[in-house]
Amino acid sequence: MHMRRAGAVLSATALVAGLAACGGESQTYATVVDKIQGASTVVVGTKYDQPSLGLKVGNDPEGFDVDVAKAVVKELAGGKDVEIVWKESASSNREPFLQNGTVDIIFASYSITEERKGKVTFGGPYVVAHQDVMVRKDDTSINTPQNLVGKRICKAAGSNSYRRITDPPPDGELDLDATTVDAANYSECVQKLSGSNLDAVTTDDLILAGFAKQAGGNFKVLGQGFTDEKYGIGLKKGDTKTCEAVNAAVKKLWDNGTISQLLTKWFGGIQGLKLSETAPPPEGCA
Repeated sequence: MHMRRAGAVLSATALVAGLAACGGESQTYATVVDKIQGASTVVVGTKYDQPSLGLKVGNDPEGFDVDVAKAVVKELAGGKDVEIVWKESASSNREPFLQNGTVDIIFASYSITEERKGKVTFGGPYVVAHQDVMVRKDDTSINTPQNLVGKRICKAAGSNSYRRITDPPPDGELDLDATTVDAANYSECVQKLSGSNLDAVTTDDLILAGFAKQAGGNFKVLGQGFTDEKYGIGLKKGDTKTCEAVNAAVKKLWDNGTISQLLTKWFGGIQGLKLSETAPPPEGCA
């Protein structure tokens, strides 16, 4: 029997929306892993605007997060082929998409934070990035994150990265007097930096490295990461069964070298970027 894409029907009580199965019958799955194994289909949220992580090229996205998602989903399915329906999930709508059933699972440079744990069950992390700074290649005034005092930095909607520069601990990090400039996403941040409407873009080094690679040498990453950003796999709050299965899959993919190979594929050779070499410990699914 050939599987086809099916419409989701929202359920107020189920963790995952009902799925129309072959023959027109409706089947409701309690967890995402049940849906993957029972229906052989899943809706995955990822970024569409982050080069080397999640960038839409043609009909589907490509990048490190996309490849990790494919590998994890296949592990959850026991090696069987699963139809993945991709859904763009920006920083500003990740939590709503999980809560209302628009997506089943998210791989989207989704840093695990205590605040987000109140709304989302996180599998992973599958890799640890580090917040860094990207500037124009000819800018000699910014050589360290501390040089951002008095500079214009980007504030991407739904992202907390700017706070690590401007706020003191525990919510922030450096407590610097920098000016924030609003943007809808990091693609717009990079456009503003290219047009000299910003002095710097600061976020995870993997995100910056992807943009720097795409720009072909117009920008430089300082290579001075100052935080640990644990990239988690977002699930609807309470889906611990899928979370535990995801963590087992991530461990296997580190043990067999898959994730290391994917890091090298998408980020190898980028100056100033140090790639993770070992599996980060899981956060736990409580």
